[in-house]
Amino acid sequence: MKKLTTRIIAGKYKGKTLDLPPLDTTRSSKAILKESFFNVIQYDIIDTVFVEAFGGSGSIGLEALSRGASHVYFCEIDRRSYRVLQNNCEIVDPQNCTTMMGDSFEIIPNLINTTIKASEKPVVVYIDPPFDFRDGMDNIYDETYKMVESFDNENIFMIVFEHKSELKLPETIGKYKQYKTKKFGNSSLSYYGISD
Repeated sequence: MKKLTTRIIAGKYKGKTLDLPPLDTTRSSKAILKESFFNVIQYDIIDTVFVEAFGGSGSIGLEALSRGASHVYFCEIDRRSYRVLQNNCEIVDPQNCTTMMGDSFEIIPNLINTTIKASEKPVVVYIDPPFDFRDGMDNIYDETYKMVESFDNENIFMIVFEHKSELKLPETIGKYKQYKTKKFGNSSLSYYGISD
């Protein structure tokens, strides 16, 4: 079976090849979506802490690192995907990556409300919950909203959801308000910031 790969698009690790997990395990963020996201966030990513809640291969977080994020935290529950994620971090920049294996709904709120809360740096949280690929995922978005509602940080300046285009996300989730949505075929990105 042919090995699936992607590349880092820009920044100090531009061109580095990343492995992707098997398609039955996770789905990779489309290149056009990834490029659009980093065009939106390009100057704001510098010196941030970046959190990728459903890590998969880590391609979004590692792109963020390549473009100037100071540290990236990844969480992934699937064992095969987690091995791929660890290898990719090892290849790119192991010192500035923290990988955690387990349930994002348990690990991420704990991380956000302790370690991340103590950080002086601005924080970006990228949430790409798995859909269509795993059983028992019917209420995954509701669980994701609950997770975001539990965030109590002043230093999170952006939360981004990658989601099915047919799904309309709430205008506000906890203390965060949606200010932009961009569609890419079946997938969309919705951006949230702290509401004034």
